[in-house]
Amino acid sequence: MGRKLVFAMLLGLLLLSLTAPLFAQGEAGAATAKAPKSQWLVLTSGFAMAIAAAGCGIAQSRALAGACLGVSRNPAATDTIRIFVFIGLAFIEFLALLTFVIVILLNYV
Repeated sequence: MGRKLVFAMLLGLLLLSLTAPLFAQGEAGAATAKAPKSQWLVLTSGFAMAIAAAGCGIAQSRALAGACLGVSRNPAATDTIRIFVFIGLAFIEFLALLTFVIVILLNYV
């Protein structure tokens, strides 16, 4: 085996062994009452949504700029480029919606 593979396996084993104590808490120590939400959760979820929206906006503008460049270079491929742009924009927008769903789940569940 290569050195990188051995190193990766040892690192993975180390990380797995460090996470074992997290699951060692008994039922007596488990919190029965729902803890109040931290102010940091609200603040960081707002920043997460802002970063996701900004990233999606930048990605969408770059995708549309690339599509416009492709159509201007090869007008015969307009229909193919249009299909791929719509699919790409849907995937990019999905990332923002996924971030929104995670923020809602963290704040209200």
